[in-house]
Amino acid sequence: MGDRDVTFICGRAGVCSLGAVVAKHAGDDESLRYYLAQFEKIKLPKDLPDELLYGRVGFLWACLFLNKHLGQGTVPSSYTVGLAMVVDEVIKSGRRMGRKGRCPLMYEWYGEKYWGAAHGLAGIMHVLMDMELKPDEVEDVKGTLKYMISNKFSSGNYPASEDDRKSDVLVHWCHGAPGIALTLVKAAKVFGDKEFLDAAMEAGEVVWNRGLLKKVGICHGISGNAYVFLSLYQLTRDVKHLYRAKAFACFLLDRAHKLISGGEMHGGDRPYSLFEGKGGMAYLFLDMIDPSQSKFPAYEL
Repeated sequence: MGDRDVTFICGRAGVCSLGAVVAKHAGDDESLRYYLAQFEKIKLPKDLPDELLYGRVGFLWACLFLNKHLGQGTVPSSYTVGLAMVVDEVIKSGRRMGRKGRCPLMYEWYGEKYWGAAHGLAGIMHVLMDMELKPDEVEDVKGTLKYMISNKFSSGNYPASEDDRKSDVLVHWCHGAPGIALTLVKAAKVFGDKEFLDAAMEAGEVVWNRGLLKKVGICHGISGNAYVFLSLYQLTRDVKHLYRAKAFACFLLDRAHKLISGGEMHGGDRPYSLFEGKGGMAYLFLDMIDPSQSKFPAYEL
């Protein structure tokens, strides 16, 4: 891994934080100290993007993961990287670009103003809602989410990016309604605003009607889309959402192997990986054992 690989999903922060949590559960204090020491050596490049997969909030998510599983304060706000400073950079970056349009916060990744969970607004807002924010920063997060709701497609789906308002095609965690639905569910919990709940429910309908894809993974496949229903079920306790999650999972259990073998379904560019392949499908099946405790991996805490 290079010096720029600093996030949970695609970098050293993920290896170190997950290693520390596993060591804790295994009672291996020596390995726990080792992984935490390695985590503290991570330095964020100044020109790092802000998005989840490769950027600042991907590192922040790793910090949140450590604090949740090892105890609040495991990664203190006075940590050498300076969590408050990282959050401040994310907010400032979003405001600089947001001034150029009508959205309070806006970000770019490789020249595109993405909206989705992997590289765009949904993923960044998702992590910011778990950070300590000033009142005006909270309003910017809420305003950004409301901007997205106001500018979704008439179908209820969401654009992949700010400049792509005509292509109502993608229904994935990475781009489209599924990833944004998970963020809206979180916003409904954090802010108690019915507008976010209603928007999350509408996005869930899009996933139900259009989310049975020809791929199995969680990033852009059926497994990831099933988590929308699990998240809605946990929020509302409406068993309709649980039945929908079960329907997607049963489709995969009954047909995925046969359809992949027959070339009718894509097994993923990395067929056994968590995000693109059967690893994500297996993770979903494990979460279906106790749906009330399910979490989209590396996204929901």
